[in-house]
Amino acid sequence: MQAPPDLWQSDKNLLVEARNLSFRYGHQETLSDIQLNIYRGDFLGIIGPNGSGKSTLLRLLLGLLSPEQGQVLLWGEPLAQFRQWSRIGYVPQKATAFNAAFPATVREVVAAGRLGRKGLFGRLNSADREIIDQSLATVGMDAFADRLIGHLSGGQQQRVFIAQALAGEPEILFLDEPTVGVDAEQEEQFYGLLERLNSESAMTIVIVSHDIGAVTERVNKLVCLNRRLFFHGEVSGFKARQSEILSLLYGHPVQMIRHGH
Repeated sequence: MQAPPDLWQSDKNLLVEARNLSFRYGHQETLSDIQLNIYRGDFLGIIGPNGSGKSTLLRLLLGLLSPEQGQVLLWGEPLAQFRQWSRIGYVPQKATAFNAAFPATVREVVAAGRLGRKGLFGRLNSADREIIDQSLATVGMDAFADRLIGHLSGGQQQRVFIAQALAGEPEILFLDEPTVGVDAEQEEQFYGLLERLNSESAMTIVIVSHDIGAVTERVNKLVCLNRRLFFHGEVSGFKARQSEILSLLYGHPVQMIRHGH
């Protein structure tokens, strides 16, 4: 579902701005002169080959890495001054890669998502517990609340970690390769969940993925990245020049595989 164009054009709805970002690991340049805007209501996909800097860009936007050059602004504030981290939800790559014997229930894992608002030693009250239950219901995992997290499938665990992020009541949700290790049916359900969060709950979503076919059928805006930006705009603009952009992005012709929905 497309967000209203007026939301995309209004500066008051500019949530994340990257200005001339560059970054390198050692002597290896990873990102060069990245300029990027994320507006309220965007469902933005970031695609590119392995090693293209997708996850690095996400970490820069979240302040987990510091750029060599350039600046990131969140809600108009430089990262160094930004303190309202509860406005941001983040599901990192391989969030589900943990010890399967970890003795925490689904509800306990999701409850940890309230810490950003309550503080590390804050006590959960009835309102917090209601938000936790609502987050579980939103992702369709309320029936599993008392199950141990390690006893769930990969797709179910991924939903739990999204619920954990939602429990913090963020305005924007970042997800890094969330469908890795998830089967086709679970992936379909997962993207359906993200679409509902974006269209019904007005959640701004940014997803990093290697799966071009799935992402381009779901998001309303797209970033094509391979150390520098090859495209940043609405999906309709990408599809009009798809073959050209993908050839530049990957350095050779690319055949798209369409996912059935």
